[in-house]
Amino acid sequence: MNLNTEPRLADPDGLFAALMEVHRDLDPAASRRFDAELVLLLANHIGDDAVIHAAIGIARSLLPMQTEAAEASDQEDVP
Repeated sequence: MNLNTEPRLADPDGLFAALMEVHRDLDPAASRRFDAELVLLLANHIGDDAVIHAAIGIARSLLPMQTEAAEASDQEDVP
């Protein structure tokens, strides 16, 4: 099964606002725990390992590699 990446949310801005609101009063560790719990709940709901692995791969590919992020951060500090 292919991962559907086409926009399907009726109110993506409302969902984003709700996610930001739930994080508002959380410390960084609690925020990460919340994200992990939410991901696990949604993964269980999906119930298809292939789709979940495809989503993990796509999400990871959208983030810079750790070394790239560190290099960019180092370059920002150079006067």
